[in-house]
Amino acid sequence: MSFYRQLQEDTRADRQRLLAAPILARCLRGAVTREEYVDFLTQAYHHVRHTVPLLMAAGSRFAAEHEWLRRAVADYIAEEYGHEAWVLDDIAAAGGDPQRARLSRPLAATELLVSYAYDSVQRVHPISLFGMVQVLEGTSVTLASRAADALQQALDLPDTAFTYLRSHGALDQDHLAFFARLMDQVTSTAEREIVCHAARMFYCLYGDVFRSLSRTPEDAPWN
Repeated sequence: MSFYRQLQEDTRADRQRLLAAPILARCLRGAVTREEYVDFLTQAYHHVRHTVPLLMAAGSRFAAEHEWLRRAVADYIAEEYGHEAWVLDDIAAAGGDPQRARLSRPLAATELLVSYAYDSVQRVHPISLFGMVQVLEGTSVTLASRAADALQQALDLPDTAFTYLRSHGALDQDHLAFFARLMDQVTSTAEREIVCHAARMFYCLYGDVFRSLSRTPEDAPWN
């Protein structure tokens, strides 16, 4: 079995727990308020703005024998640069205040997600960042376009309010294929275990972001 397929199998339960967050089911049936959508975009801004700095941090820490991974990180940087601006534009188009979102403090769950990403790159191994890629891009491919369609119909918002979701739903299809090829080149058992552990952690942390977003008790993180 290829490492990418093994990674999918080994993290299946963690992925299902993330996808079971009640707010995601409500989103797909159009039962989310405009305020909740702006809340989601605000938390997206707070982690998306760290994507390029995290990639740079990981790239700087790869040893010479991992130059092929540093080159892949450079490609990711070129693709991801400036995406936080898309999120702020979506907030404005959805009737929110992008300046308020930019200056707000992230939810604890979002702060923990970002903190763990930096910590694992610096404390464990830069390859752990690919556990985050597995979670964020995989979740995006699974949900982003469907969520955007359901939300737009329910909230009667313009196309310009869904740039982040729709672009990532499309872009991450190609990114995930690239990611699969990249992971299949990881041959070290220890490094594979690092990626897998990081992915499990990120599924848990990202799921907590979704559970922290909702304004209804049923979606609280402890449920």
